[in-house]
Amino acid sequence: QVQLVESGGGLVQAGGSLRLSCAASVLTVRSYNIGWFRQAPGKERECVAAITRSGGNTYYTNSVKGRVTNSRDNAKNTVYLQMNSLKPEDTAVYYCAADYSVSIWSAPGEYDYWGQGTQVTVSS
Repeated sequence: QVQLVESGGGLVQAGGSLRLSCAASVLTVRSYNIGWFRQAPGKERECVAAITRSGGNTYYTNSVKGRVTNSRDNAKNTVYLQMNSLKPEDTAVYYCAADYSVSIWSAPGEYDYWGQGTQVTVSS
């Protein structure tokens, strides 16, 4: 059974950094498109970043560009989301998701497999 397990969330002050990890089992991250989503209370799930299976191209939503880096370690079968210069508005539960074929990288419905999420809280 495919499993995606996020870790690395926590409480950090504004301006701080966190690195989220998404460890996969059964599927290989280099063969799947991996998306990072977040959902704050009362808000819709939003795609933050994605990395494609072919070529490892990365995409970022405008609100995190320049502050977030998405990377992949094939040997560890893990995808990382390095988040710097965190802001209170980055507070949310962060999820990683995977799918073999994605047409719209930012659409939650494009992804079949989801992790359980990790909480990120940024204090002002």
